[in-house]
Amino acid sequence: MPRWWSWAWTRRGLLAAVLIGAALIPGYASGSGSRPCAAPRCGHAGTVRWIRPLSGSWIAVGGVIGTVPAAGQAYVSAGPQVAAIGYGTNVYGFDVRTGRRLWATALAGFPAGAAIVSVRSWTGVVTAGVAFPGSGSSGTARDEVVLSAQSGQEIHGYPAASYGGAVAADVTHTVIVGNSSVTSYDNASGRVVWSRPTGRVPQAWRLDGHYLYVTVAAGGYLGSAPVTGLHRINLDTGAERTVRPPGGSFDGSLSGAFDGAALFSNTDGVTAYSETTGRLLWRRAGVVPESEDPVRQALYVSSGGGLTGLNPLTGSNIPGASVPDSSGVYGVRNGVALGLDQGAGGDAWGYNIGQRHVIWTTPSLPWPHYFVDLSGIGGSAGPFNGTILLSACARVGPAAKPGSGQACLRPELIAINR
Repeated sequence: MPRWWSWAWTRRGLLAAVLIGAALIPGYASGSGSRPCAAPRCGHAGTVRWIRPLSGSWIAVGGVIGTVPAAGQAYVSAGPQVAAIGYGTNVYGFDVRTGRRLWATALAGFPAGAAIVSVRSWTGVVTAGVAFPGSGSSGTARDEVVLSAQSGQEIHGYPAASYGGAVAADVTHTVIVGNSSVTSYDNASGRVVWSRPTGRVPQAWRLDGHYLYVTVAAGGYLGSAPVTGLHRINLDTGAERTVRPPGGSFDGSLSGAFDGAALFSNTDGVTAYSETTGRLLWRRAGVVPESEDPVRQALYVSSGGGLTGLNPLTGSNIPGASVPDSSGVYGVRNGVALGLDQGAGGDAWGYNIGQRHVIWTTPSLPWPHYFVDLSGIGGSAGPFNGTILLSACARVGPAAKPGSGQACLRPELIAINR
């Protein structure tokens, strides 16, 4: 998407709506504070592992927005070795345990108007999606740049779909969702290892373990045509087969794939199908899928103001995994949801859903910001890692523009143990 200022506030408004819709748990309760961690290994949940300054121009905005770049957006991801943040056309890598800055890379070769639209951190590599003016139907194009996690050196760049990019990567290979195919590349040579066509128009997709599920719909993810099948692609080998529902089409749009269940949503609710056979597993009216807890194999859905944990294969309620209110918290891992208090006196806290109380809090994190990657791969709190990444403003200055927040004189990237 274009990255000019006029678009930035529109996207921030959309992001705020996403965050409000993703808020999960009751509001703040009492808990014990934690101190920043200086040791290389810090296992206590809620401990601030490290805080590092951020370069560039940032602003602090009230409400759910928090500390964000003055122009454009930033994207983060924590991997096994590197916590990465990208904004503009620059990517910065930090040691995920200690916070030591490892490298800063300016992505070269892109035209004016290019900007990073995703950052994902893997074993041995970091991938950055870059959108730039193109000749496609949307007027934009996207490349995925693969960087060394150790040095930040650019390894290769591959074409990708606007709603796509890297879905699996390591030192040797990178798998990319493109406009009309899913392709595995050899990072040493840039050659294609395998490629599977997915149609003439970009499709919706979701990950579940080592499998990628790509829709078969005549109009792609932007069209209104029904989804008549799912390409089930093994990310390691490229082996593929098409899963089709007995009724001829799935009910709704692909909204998730978790623990063997492919989730489809519409205005009536959620319908789950088997990822391997396409048969109907269950239906749930009036709910929206919100979060996945891979540790406890729970799918969380919201209904009105409440949150309910479901068995993804049966749709039945999980005992001790439901709450009557859903405000103020994002994501769930191992039965504990991440909560954020906004504003100058903000902090982060962990809410144990089964025990129904806060079990840890951090020191003050003024104007904290939660990063979203709608793919579920990157963002502030990926479900498969124990690191939370937030931006915050330790010192504010005067208002940048009327109604646009205050200039942030000391923006910071913060890592918290989850």
